[in-house]
Amino acid sequence: MSSCFQSSVLKECVSVLCGCRMRQGRRVAGWSIILVLLLGVGVPAQKLPTRDEGLFQMQIRDETLFHDSSVIPDGAEISGYLFRDTPKRYYFVVEEDNTPLSVTVTPCDAPLEWKLTMQELPEDSSGEASGESEALDQQKQQVVMADEGTELFTYKGNDVEAYVAASTPAGLYQLEIVCTEKDSNLKVYATTTPESDQPYPELPYDPRVDVTALGRTTATLAWKPSPTGFLMGVRYCLLINKEHNFKSMCAAEAKISDDDTFMPAPKPGRDFSPFDFAHFGFVPSDNDLSKDRGFTGNKMSRSYPAKPKASDILKVCIGNKNIFTVSDLKPDTQYYFDVFAVNSATNTSTAYVGTFARTKEEARQKTVELKDGKVSDIFIKRKGSKFLRFAPVSSHQRLTLFVHACLDSVQVQVRRDGKLVLSQNVEGVRQFQLRGKPKAKYLIRLRGSRKGASTLKALATTKPSSKQPFPSLPEDTRIKAFDKLRTCSSATIAWLGTQDRNKYCVYRKEVSEAYGEEQRRREQNQCAGPEGRRKSEKILCKYFHSPNLQKAVTTETITGLEPGKTYLLDVYVVGHSGHAVRYQSKLVKTRKYC
Repeated sequence: MSSCFQSSVLKECVSVLCGCRMRQGRRVAGWSIILVLLLGVGVPAQKLPTRDEGLFQMQIRDETLFHDSSVIPDGAEISGYLFRDTPKRYYFVVEEDNTPLSVTVTPCDAPLEWKLTMQELPEDSSGEASGESEALDQQKQQVVMADEGTELFTYKGNDVEAYVAASTPAGLYQLEIVCTEKDSNLKVYATTTPESDQPYPELPYDPRVDVTALGRTTATLAWKPSPTGFLMGVRYCLLINKEHNFKSMCAAEAKISDDDTFMPAPKPGRDFSPFDFAHFGFVPSDNDLSKDRGFTGNKMSRSYPAKPKASDILKVCIGNKNIFTVSDLKPDTQYYFDVFAVNSATNTSTAYVGTFARTKEEARQKTVELKDGKVSDIFIKRKGSKFLRFAPVSSHQRLTLFVHACLDSVQVQVRRDGKLVLSQNVEGVRQFQLRGKPKAKYLIRLRGSRKGASTLKALATTKPSSKQPFPSLPEDTRIKAFDKLRTCSSATIAWLGTQDRNKYCVYRKEVSEAYGEEQRRREQNQCAGPEGRRKSEKILCKYFHSPNLQKAVTTETITGLEPGKTYLLDVYVVGHSGHAVRYQSKLVKTRKYC
C-alpha cells in the first residue's frame, strides 16, 4: 500500500470520527468499515484486553482528541454536551471475542435516554486493502447494506447507570444518547478491563449518610468509609442545599454554574444620603445617592422587599474524614446533605445515598408587648435576639416605628401578619414608615451585635403627631471643630440641625492626653442623657431650627478653657418628651502657646 493512499484514508477517517456527522442515507453500519480501515492502514491499535499504558496516558491528556469527542478511549471518563432533542453517538471497538465490557453514563443537568448497540466486524475487512480507491468504495457500499446492529441495553432516567458484561464479542459498539428536556452535560466511561480499571471509588455495604446530631444552626453528618479509600487516595466532598439531593457530582456542579451565571443586581441600600455642608467642613460620604429628595427631620427609610437569592449550594471537601459538622445553618430550615467519594488521581466520584433534615427551631423567647406611643427600653445579650409584639387596637393606614440603638448597630426585622416587610441594620436613631392594614399584627425582631451586649429604645405608634418623643436628627451627627479658630482658652464647634425646633445642650469634660478615639467609642452611649452629667460640665442650652435644610447648621464658641489641655465635647438634642440623643463626641485640644 502506498504511503500516499494511507495518508489520505487516515485523514478521511479522523475527520469523520471527530466531526460526529454522517452523510444523508448512510447507515450506522458504515462506521464499522471506517474503524476497521483505521486498523488496516497501519494505525497502532490496542490489543485488548490489555493496552499500551504509556500510549494511553499520553492520549488521555490530549484534550483536543478526547474532549467531547465521539471516540471513547478505553479506561477514561470523557465529558460531553447534548443539544435538546438532538441524539449524539459515541463509538468504540472491541477487537477480540470474550472481552469484558463496562459502560457508565452519568447525567448532569437532566434525565437522559441512551441505547447501546453492537455490530460485528466484517470478516473480510481484517485483511490488507488492495490500495485501489475502487476497492475502498466497494467495501463501504457493502457495509452500508449491513444491518444496524444488536441492541444490548437501554435506559431512561437521571440515575448514574452502567452496562456490565463479563464477555462480549468483537465488534463496533455504538452508544446513542438523547436529552428531550433541555441542553445538557453528561459524562461517559467505558473500559474493557473492568477488573483492573476502577476509576470510581467503591461504596461501602451501607452507603447511607446519617445525621448524628442536629441543632438550630448545626448538623453533624457521618458515613462509612469507601473500601477503596486507601488504594485510590479517596477524599470526601459534601454538598449542602435547600432544594433536593443530587445523584452525581456533575449534577451539582452544573447547578452551581447556573446560579453563578445569573446573579440578581443589588439595589441601593439606603434612600437618603448625607447633606453637603462643605462650607462648614462636613464632607459627604461616598454613597451620596440623592441630594434632591425631601427630608422631614428623622432618618426616614423605605422598606424594600428582600431580593431573591440564587440557590445556595455549599460544597466542602474535607479530605479522608468520614464525619463532619456543618455550621452556620438557619434555624427551622430543611437542608439536603450529599456526600461524594472522589478519586484523587482521576477526579471521578461516586455518590453516597444522600439525606435531609430540618434544623431545630429557635428557643422561644418572651415577647415584649409594645404600647402605642410608649418608649420601651430593650437589653440584648451579645449575639442574642429580642422579639417585640405590637397589635394596634384600631384600624390604621400607617405605622411609625422608632428605634434608637444606644451602642453598636442592631438588626431590625419587622413582619406584618407573618410577612417580612422590613429588614435593616440600625445605628443611632432611625424612623421607619410602614404601610398599615386593618387588624394587622406586627412582630419585631431585634438582633444584637457580635461585639457585645446591646441596649436600645423602641417606640411604635399609629397616631399622626408632630410632637414625637424622639428628637429629629440630621443624617450626619458629627461635631466639627475649627482648627484655625482654636486658641489657648477657647474652641469653636459646629453641628447640623433639622427643620424641627429642638433644644441643644453642650457639655465639656477635661480628659488626659492618653484619652483616644478608641476609648471615646467605648464610652459612647447615645441613650445616656445629660441628666447624668455634672453641673460644672454644662456649657449652655439653646433652641435651633431652620426651614432651609441647606442652612440648618449652628456654631458655638466654648470659652474658659486652659492652655494645652484636652477636652471631650458633647452635644445633646432633647425631644418634646425629654428624650435626649447624644451626637458623636469630639476631642479638642487647646493651643499651648498663643
